[in-house]
Amino acid sequence: MKTPIKTITGALRCAHVLASVVAVAVAFGISGTALAGDEAQVCGPETLSGTYIFTASGFSIIDGAAQPKAIVEGIVFNGDGTLISPFATVSLNGVIIRSTNSVGTYTVAEDCSGTLTFTAGPSFDIFVGRHSLEISMIQTGGPVPAVFEGLAKKVSN
Repeated sequence: MKTPIKTITGALRCAHVLASVVAVAVAFGISGTALAGDEAQVCGPETLSGTYIFTASGFSIIDGAAQPKAIVEGIVFNGDGTLISPFATVSLNGVIIRSTNSVGTYTVAEDCSGTLTFTAGPSFDIFVGRHSLEISMIQTGGPVPAVFEGLAKKVSN
């Protein structure tokens, strides 16, 4: 025969287990409200707004020889298809090149793919990540052929 204490203890354990299952479900986004955020992201030029730091590495092809290339660059997207790079440091085969205040344009399609072109420099295909926190970039044109790709991460609005 169950005593009132055993019945209460059993009921409390059951309630504790149920509360734990609900907490885990909410934490992992199983609720209907959490699933609403999983809808496809729709993009446009306004998707990119704020300051990003672009880091990339690869090679420039000079006289048929691959020369190592790396960059750290700030890019400020204005939300209207225009951008400015307030600073950039490039290492090309060990030679350091610094620049400031480069300007350019960009496009972003509804599927979050697009292009970026610096007025006096290379162009890139871009792919905007979830919530516009990261942009994957690969160089597609410029003054010299290149195999060059990297990631721009948002650092401020």
